[in-house]
Amino acid sequence: MKKLFAIALMGFALASCTPKENKQQTAGEEPDTTATATAAVIAEGAEAPDFTLPDPEGKPLSLSDLRGKYVVLDFWGTWCKWCVKGIPDMKAYYDKYEDMFEILSIDVGDSEATWLEAIDSYDMDWLHVITDEESAESLSELYSIEGFPTKIIVDPEGKIVNITVGEDPAFYKFIDDLFTN
Repeated sequence: MKKLFAIALMGFALASCTPKENKQQTAGEEPDTTATATAAVIAEGAEAPDFTLPDPEGKPLSLSDLRGKYVVLDFWGTWCKWCVKGIPDMKAYYDKYEDMFEILSIDVGDSEATWLEAIDSYDMDWLHVITDEESAESLSELYSIEGFPTKIIVDPEGKIVNITVGEDPAFYKFIDDLFTN
C-alpha cells in the first residue's frame, strides 16, 4: 500500500510544475491586496474570487465579465512543460464544447512578449490574461495555487465546481460528465 501511495504521489509531482519563485512577505511589509480585499476560501462550492487582469490587447478583463457561463480558469506558463503539453487537449475540449464554456488562461511568470508569442504559436483561440509579478503573487495566494497547471471550473453563478492541479485526464472526464449529463 505504501508503494502504491508513493507511486501516486510521484505521478502527481511529475504531472505538475511548481512556481518558479515563492516570495514570502517580510515583517512590516504591507500585504498585497491587488486582487481582493478579503481572504478567499478556495474549495468546490465556494464562490470564485473576482479579479481583473489585462488581455492581449491590454484591455482589462474580469472574471465577473464572464458570469452566466461556465469558465475554466487555466493557470499556466510557457516555462511549465506540463502546461504546454496539455494545450492540445485543452484545444480539443474547447472545440468540442465551445458553446458551453469559456477558457480563461491566466499566464503566470512569462514576459508579455513570450506570452503573446505562445498564444499565437500554440493557436490558443480562447480568452487570455497575463499577470505581472505583483498580481501573480496575489492571485496565486488568492486561488491557493500549489502547482501548474491548475484548472478551476467555475459555474455560471460564480461557484467553483472543480479544481485540478497538474495535467490529469480526470479533468477532461469531469468536463465530459458535466456537459453530457
